[in-house]
Amino acid sequence: MDKGKKNELFKSYQQIAAEFSSCMNDYLYVYDIQSDTYYISEQATRRFSIPCNVFHNVLETHRQFVCEEDIELLIEDLQQLISGAKNEHNLRYRWIGLDGSLIWINCRGHIIQDADGKPFLMIGCINEIGKKQNADNISGLLKETALEEQLSHFPDLYNGFMLRIGIDDFKSINERLGVEYGDYVLREISSCIQNCLFANQYVYRLASDEFMILDVSGSTVADMKGLYHTIRSAVDQLVAQNQYEAIYTISGGIVACNDIVPLTYDEAMKLSEFSLSAAKYLGKNQVYIFHELDYTTFLRKRAIRRCLRKSVSNNFEGFELYFQPIISTLDETLYSAETLLRFRTPEGEFLSPIEFIPILEESGLIIPVGKWVMRNAVRICKDCQKYFPDFKISINLSYIQLLKSPVFADIMEALTEHQLTPGSLIVELTESGHLENNTAVHNVWKKLKNAGVQIAIDDFGTGYSNLQNIGDLRPHIVKVDRNFTVKSLRNEYERQLMIHIIHMVHSIGLRLVVEGIETTEELSQIVSLDPDYIQGYYYSKPCPQKEFYQKFITG
Repeated sequence: MDKGKKNELFKSYQQIAAEFSSCMNDYLYVYDIQSDTYYISEQATRRFSIPCNVFHNVLETHRQFVCEEDIELLIEDLQQLISGAKNEHNLRYRWIGLDGSLIWINCRGHIIQDADGKPFLMIGCINEIGKKQNADNISGLLKETALEEQLSHFPDLYNGFMLRIGIDDFKSINERLGVEYGDYVLREISSCIQNCLFANQYVYRLASDEFMILDVSGSTVADMKGLYHTIRSAVDQLVAQNQYEAIYTISGGIVACNDIVPLTYDEAMKLSEFSLSAAKYLGKNQVYIFHELDYTTFLRKRAIRRCLRKSVSNNFEGFELYFQPIISTLDETLYSAETLLRFRTPEGEFLSPIEFIPILEESGLIIPVGKWVMRNAVRICKDCQKYFPDFKISINLSYIQLLKSPVFADIMEALTEHQLTPGSLIVELTESGHLENNTAVHNVWKKLKNAGVQIAIDDFGTGYSNLQNIGDLRPHIVKVDRNFTVKSLRNEYERQLMIHIIHMVHSIGLRLVVEGIETTEELSQIVSLDPDYIQGYYYSKPCPQKEFYQKFITG
């Protein structure tokens, strides 16, 4: 076969590949080995970093769009094909996308020989093996790629809605009854959803235990809530029909399409994912309607969490300790100081503890941060005792620290490191229902008391079972919350309660701190009730270490 006929045959295969490519999701290619020319479906250039769909110098050109770690594997295989050592090509490796991402592909090909038995052409197909499937055989529904395509077919979505549905605690069904039963549940819930839909409402299977309903029928928010409750009732009936073999519920998140029209598909899906998560967070088996303010708050919390995590990794940069004095009512001398945590972002924003401390607790970062607090508080207490030998420092403990970290060992390590006597440390725990019947809390409390550390119940008067907690934990100090203090200053009934609390605390050998005293008048009234210590703005707001030293230690 002469060169002209070979070139004509290559063009014929190229034309056939081009015709078939228009009706395929995969990419066809023809490689003329002898002229070193390569053709691939034109749509591949819109997906991968391929210079053009027809190119020469094939082996070297592949280096431009094949993952660097995979290129030698590919060249070795191609060289075997070119030399005639093998006739079939079947290789999984990675191509580089237009956005620089790595995309797994499976490239298969077959060698066509010329009349002399030499490799002439390789024809084949490339498909993305990491690409999402278009349909789900378990539920019988189209999948997320079909949803994305469907959304693009509705240019005017302002009157539409997305309802994302998730099965609550689906993992436990698979664990207890097996994957086959879990698949059965998915099929039945899929059927429930489909039976509840009307015209212009479409349902798709998302990952794992989630479904998405796309409504373009002109429904209202009330209609979508009604649809959710209809589906939920159908699921309840399904559970009952199966004799409660598996008990499960569904949660739903509703997003109005006018909230997603300006967004990309991925951004829109994030809003729906947030809405479903919000429904589950509210207690599951209910529906949540997307609100921009809630989402903004969520994004801020996420940004703060990332900032806090980065700070912990960067030697706690941005964290700072503030101190508020606790004054003895006997002679108005400094008794101790409460250690308070503050945080400033790299941009200079000073975050409220009310905002960032719950995030520390939710993320578990309170454990390393709490350890940092106790070590520095103990060090500062030791420094202050050079001037005031009886000075004490108080730190707050989180329940996360108590339950999930060796907090007793951490405290004793900090005391030993700075050679501080245990009696110089006061550990505070906010009074709440967490204290009740909690063996872990009681064990830590007992160890600390036995070691000589002082124990304080904080915010007394704001929780419940106060007297029981005093009886069970037997603290050294009780701290009365400012809210209760203010009530006692304004109301005779509350004042009598305060008098009886102080008397009761003293009668069992404990000491009492009244928090939140801000004015001379407040101080005079409270001191007349004979508490042991006063803490509040009257003496000082919480202040940085340097300022605290100047005002109360070295000044």
